[in-house]
Parts: sequence; C-alpha cells; structure tokens
Amino acid sequence: MALVDKNSTRPIFVGAGANLPHPSYASPRETLQAALLELDRRQTRVLRYSPWYSTAPVPASSQPWYVNVVAEVETALAADQLLELLHDIEELFGRVRSVANAPRLIDLDLLDFRGETAPGGPGRAVLPHPRMALRAFVLRPLADLAPEWRHPVSGTTIRELLAALPADQAAHRL
Repeated sequence: MALVDKNSTRPIFVGAGANLPHPSYASPRETLQAALLELDRRQTRVLRYSPWYSTAPVPASSQPWYVNVVAEVETALAADQLLELLHDIEELFGRVRSVANAPRLIDLDLLDFRGETAPGGPGRAVLPHPRMALRAFVLRPLADLAPEWRHPVSGTTIRELLAALPADQAAHRL
C-alpha cells in the first residue's frame, strides 16, 4: 500500500453534497456531517470545512436543491486510496450509483490532492476533479476555505473561475 508524505504542505480538498433525506440521518446536511465524522475516523483527519451551501442542481432540473460543503483533510493515504475510502463511505451511507446527475443521499468527491494531476482510470483518481472548475457548488465553498486557490492544471484563480460560471448555478450560504 503506497503512502504519501504526511508533512506535505499542499492541501487536500474533498467535496461533499446531498439532496435527498437519509433514513438514518434525516436532512442532507446531517448526513454530510455524519460522513465527515466517518472520514475523520478512517486514516484521514478533517482539518476544517467551508460554510454550508444550498445549491441548484447541475444541470438545472426540478430535483431538490443540494447541500454542499468542502473539507480540507490530511492523510497518509495516496490519492487513489483516498478516493477508494470516499467511495467506501458513500456505500456505507447508502449511495447507489444510477444515472449521471441523479438526486442522491450522498456524494463525496476528491477535488484536489496536493495540487497533483493524474489522468485517472479504473479505480484511479482523476486529479484535479475534472468538472470542479465548472461547478458553483464546489467553487463557492472552496473559495471560502481557500481564497488563494488556483486550478492545478490551468493556474486560473478561484475568483476567475467563479466569475466565469453561468448564472443558473445558484449557490447560497446557509
């Protein structure tokens, strides 16, 4: 099992979202809070997280709005191992993958792993997350957490990415 240097100064960011109530945890926010606690119990430490957001579904649809948050974490796990852990937690919380952009009980995404880039593949992380630069539900909470963040591939600032978002991607702090 490949481990990475715990002392790396570059942050790791995980996005979390949900728009369906969970049978055990009630609201999407309570589900996500429980998932962050679970993540903190498993070889990963949640250092801090952004304010909570209520966000419009992407693409726009009639499904319920989401609750989203971004967490900064530290771990000795490699990126692919952390992605596997996130998927394990999603499964524990009842995530069933169906069609793209379907409503969900929980969604955990590895957004940025210490600025690394990786093409992904079966069981491998795509780094940075391939659609994060196009999503208000990621960028708004990330901007609160890391206002100086830059996209690891393009070098674009988070402010520039936010300014380029379409108007239909509403995100409101809770």
